[in-house]
Amino acid sequence: MASAKRVSDEPAYILHQYDWSESSLILEVFTRHRGRVALAAKGVKRHTSNFRPVLLPLQPLKLNYSLGAEGNAEIHTLKGAEWVGGHVMPQGDALWSGMYLNELLLRLLARDDPYAALFDIYAGVVRVLAGQHGGTTEAIEPVLRAFELVLLRELGHLPDLTQESTTLSEVQAGLRYTLVADGGLRQASEYERAALTGRQWQSIELALQADQPFPRTLHALAEPEVAQALKPQLRNLLQYHCGSTMLRTRQLMMDLQSL
Repeated sequence: MASAKRVSDEPAYILHQYDWSESSLILEVFTRHRGRVALAAKGVKRHTSNFRPVLLPLQPLKLNYSLGAEGNAEIHTLKGAEWVGGHVMPQGDALWSGMYLNELLLRLLARDDPYAALFDIYAGVVRVLAGQHGGTTEAIEPVLRAFELVLLRELGHLPDLTQESTTLSEVQAGLRYTLVADGGLRQASEYERAALTGRQWQSIELALQADQPFPRTLHALAEPEVAQALKPQLRNLLQYHCGSTMLRTRQLMMDLQSL
């Protein structure tokens, strides 16, 4: 809920935080009604601050904040924060996966652009990750791929998956196609392993167009080989739109795995 100069009880998640002063932080948060916003959390680093145990990533919050410059400022001021509860902090691979999703949102979402449906999907994914106690990477992979697909579609970065992007001809169910960052969907060569059949792409497109796209897309990725083939294709597409060759969370996960 928002007034002319204040936003109250706004559902939100913290995506990132960085130092502003010796006692304060800047928070990058994803809110349900106002999209990605930056908040100055004054005095939050002090031991006496009531905000310290609340302002954590991957935890559902309700925030109160005042709007700077009648809402036109780049950074607003945090006035209150409440933990909504409902689940614990994700652990292990699920925690890294959640931080990876946070970096995607931080890189791809423009400030003050609301995505209420995407917020609800993200909240659901965080709940799934929080429930992955000892879950394997293989169990998490389809969840990540489904969210990536929904995110790309919401932002207009995913082409129609039922047709070749350059010729606009319908994909053939039995032929293999691959998704490339700067060319959309095209027929795959016999040497390209990361490809899906036209039937599989059609199934994913149908799921993305459903009223509840995330669970339908997750169901479309039920076969492990589908999520596995999508991983390098979506990685290249996301990096293309992020303007980065390697996301920091992905690089850190690779470094830890090599230890």
